[in-house]
Amino acid sequence: MKNFLFFLILLNACNCSSIEPLAYNPNQAPKMVGVLAENYRLTKAELIAQGKIIGPEGLDLDSFGNIYAATADGSIYKIKQNSNEPILFARTGGRPLGIQFDNNGNLIVCDAYKGLLSIQKEGIISILSTSSDGLPFQFTDDLDISQDGTIYFTDASFKYQQTEYLYDLMEAKPHGRLLKYDPKTKTTSTLLKDLYFANGVALSKNEEFLLVNETYRYRITRFWLKGPKKGTSDIFIDNLPGFPDNISRGNDGNFYLALFTVRNQTMDNMHPSPWKKKVVASLPKFLWPKPQPFGFVAKISMEGKIMETYQDPSGEHLKEITHAVERDGYLYLGSLHNDRIGKFKLNN
Repeated sequence: MKNFLFFLILLNACNCSSIEPLAYNPNQAPKMVGVLAENYRLTKAELIAQGKIIGPEGLDLDSFGNIYAATADGSIYKIKQNSNEPILFARTGGRPLGIQFDNNGNLIVCDAYKGLLSIQKEGIISILSTSSDGLPFQFTDDLDISQDGTIYFTDASFKYQQTEYLYDLMEAKPHGRLLKYDPKTKTTSTLLKDLYFANGVALSKNEEFLLVNETYRYRITRFWLKGPKKGTSDIFIDNLPGFPDNISRGNDGNFYLALFTVRNQTMDNMHPSPWKKKVVASLPKFLWPKPQPFGFVAKISMEGKIMETYQDPSGEHLKEITHAVERDGYLYLGSLHNDRIGKFKLNN
């Protein structure tokens, strides 16, 4: 009788779930050895604005060294150099994620709900783009800006919004896009589609290629902007040890990749079974597989090789790192849910 009741509960869950997941067979996660071996380097990071902000997902610094942080309450805060006090800069009314200053001193913002925005020094907000090829953005995510002002950015999913990102994970379908905004013509075009949760974006040093993270495939895709491969894409690095979030180019031309957490074996084991995922997606989210609290940043070479890692396996000091930006010998570290910004001295 108990088994029959359990079967009825599962059957009802399947019928209630609105997602239509596909089977996906992930590669076995790489072992945490060698350059991936656990270390506690990030526990040495200074903590900025601890307890005073929530979810500083995207970060950038202005020419004076002031930190700007995009937070979960729909705000962007400024934290002056050598200060610990967030000062409100602007409110977008959505959920700002990736942010970056352009050459004119405007802060360009990927807001998950509002689209691609530009904020002037005085805090005045303008909407730059909300769709491409007639398809509205559902989850505007991250960006990088070229020397000529072209904005490359992502729509993580054209189907699911920011509060529903776990459904995109469960469904295992390519809803993401890599996009380009031309400030001269004020037009948006699609460079790549059919990406598995298109997330972080970074230009190479000579702007020969562009990297885009596919979070739910544990990989980074490269899109060629110049040369004989222009307009084509390939895999830059595959089978990463965690969920890649944002990526930025360091001063030496190599890249800093923020990994939200390490791989979840329960989730990887579930992926081949659409039925199991449909059942889990129907359950309350507190019953879903939980991400391990873990701080993780990887330095990746221009050739797509992991050079070194910076970790906090306990997740007590820094966890859920979503952005790592280099400035003056430090990495500034953002997080989706944490209440602090990390400032890590490189070469520690």
